Amino acid sequence: MRSRWIAAAGAAVSLALPAGSAQAQAPASGRLNPVIDLLSSNQPVFGLYAPANRRARPGGPSLPPDSVKSMAQLAQEALAYKRADYLFEGTMEYNFDQSYPAFQQFATALASGGNLQKGKAPRFTHPVFVKTPEIAPDPAVAAARIGKQLNEGVSGIVFVDVQSADELKKGIAALRFKANGGTRSDDVGGAPARWGMTEAEYKAKADLWPLNPKGELVTFTIVESKEGLAKIREIAAVPGVGVLFPGAGTLRGVFSTTDANGQRKFDEAAWEAAIQSVLAACKEFKVPCGYPAGAADIEMRMKQGFSVFVIGWGEPGFKAVELGRAAGKR
Repeated sequence: MRSRWIAAAGAAVSLALPAGSAQAQAPASGRLNPVIDLLSSNQPVFGLYAPANRRARPGGPSLPPDSVKSMAQLAQEALAYKRADYLFEGTMEYNFDQSYPAFQQFATALASGGNLQKGKAPRFTHPVFVKTPEIAPDPAVAAARIGKQLNEGVSGIVFVDVQSADELKKGIAALRFKANGGTRSDDVGGAPARWGMTEAEYKAKADLWPLNPKGELVTFTIVESKEGLAKIREIAAVPGVGVLFPGAGTLRGVFSTTDANGQRKFDEAAWEAAIQSVLAACKEFKVPCGYPAGAADIEMRMKQGFSVFVIGWGEPGFKAVELGRAAGKR
C-alpha cells in the first residue's frame, strides 16, 4: 500500500474544478469533522493525498527552483479543490523527525487559509488525516509522536502495518486523554486554536469516535502483512476502530516472489484474497472498509463494499473522486 499511495501522491497537480465549486459537504449536524457525518450515515467518503512537490530521481538532476512550491502554496492548492472529504498526509510514516517540521508549516498554512469554516456550526472544509510511524517497535515513542500530530489540530491518525489487536489498542489509547482512559498528554499545543475553541472545549471534543459518540477524532487502521492478515478478525473487533484498510500496495509486494531466474512473480489470486479477507472482517464487525483506489477501480471496489477511499492528488485523482461520488449518489 505504501508504495502505491506514495506514487499516487506524485500525480499532476492542476485543479479539475474552479476554486468556487461547491464543497463536498456532509449533512449538517454541528460536527467539526464532516467525515464522521458521512461514516455515521453510511455514505462513501473520498479523500485525497495532500499535494506535494515532485521529488528528484536518485542520481538525476535537481528540480528547477521555480518548480518547488512552498508549504503555503501547497496548502492553498489543497484548499482550492473542494470535492474531496478530507486530506491525507503520509510524509511522516518513515522519517518522522525530518518530515514533521514541514507538516507543521503545511498545517499552519491550512489554518491561516481558512480550513476552519466558522459560524454557528463551525466545521473543517478539509479535515486532515496523517500517517504515523509503526507503533509496535516502541509504543512510548509512537504515543509521543501521535501527541505531536494531534497538537497540530489534525482530525484523524492513520496507523500503518498493524499486526495485532494489542498494538492497535496502544495506538487508540494514545489518541485519548487520561480522563477518557487513554495515555495522551494534557499538553494540547496549538490544537484548540486550530479547532477554533478554548482548551477546555477542545479536550471535551478531542476524543475518539465511535467510542465516544461526541468525539471528533477518527482512526484509520492499515493491515499490510501476513501477520496482520492472520489476526484480522481480532484487529477489526477492537473498540474504537474507525476505518480498516487492506494495504493493497504493500500486500502486492508481500504476494510477489522471485524465481530462480530472477523473475518477479505476482500471485494476484492470493493478493485479492487478502484484500477480501479484510473486507470480510469489516463486514462481520460492522467497520467501514477503506481502499487506496483510482479511477480504474473505484467503482468496482464500491460495489464490493468498500466505502472509504484515499486517492492520489491530481487530475486522475479528481476523476476518481467524481466517479465515486456519482456511484455513491453524492
